[in-house]
Amino acid sequence: MAMTPNKEDYLKIIFELGGDAKKVTNKEILAGLNVSAASVTEMVNKLVKENYVNHTPYQGIQLTSEGAREAALLVRNHRLWEVFLVDKLHYQFNTVHPEAEQLEHVTNHDLAERLADFLGHPTRCPHGGIIPNAKGEFEQQSHIALETLQVGETAIIDRVLDDNDLLKYTLEIGLSVGDSVTLQKVGLFESPLTVFNNTSQTEIKIGLKAAQHIFVTPQN
Repeated sequence: MAMTPNKEDYLKIIFELGGDAKKVTNKEILAGLNVSAASVTEMVNKLVKENYVNHTPYQGIQLTSEGAREAALLVRNHRLWEVFLVDKLHYQFNTVHPEAEQLEHVTNHDLAERLADFLGHPTRCPHGGIIPNAKGEFEQQSHIALETLQVGETAIIDRVLDDNDLLKYTLEIGLSVGDSVTLQKVGLFESPLTVFNNTSQTEIKIGLKAAQHIFVTPQN
């Protein structure tokens, strides 16, 4: 059961989409990785055979305990490098994904631990993602997408999916992790959502695809 960079990317995106706690669809993986539908089906079948995921027809896939631990350790390596690149080398947080991707694939347990020690054991990456510990244990992170809020509902931006274009987009529209937003309007068909950013006191329009990959914690 050799772990290839391609397989690692699938485990990470399933984890990021909430596959440790709920079922994730092929369509969601497709949107997150920008690959073909046939490629997703083929890789999901491999992951099922290798006991990294369970597949329920017409519902989706969910990480097994082994798959969740493996994915968490991969995500740990990736996010530690993101913290290093942003905090120590002063990269913009929306540009570090490709570099972190390369470094993560060649990072063993000892290097990850030395890096974590050097950084002071951070618990979140620059775009809000939880950093699991050395045993692959992690706090639950939000899997509630911004697009699922009701009009008038207020929420805190918890994390943004690790995607260069999406991170650049959130920067451009003036949305940051930790901001408080209130959903004001939902457009017809697939037109943008309108939110009021309570933190910056500005109105923002957010594309539907982006709103599916921005995760929030609703406020009572």
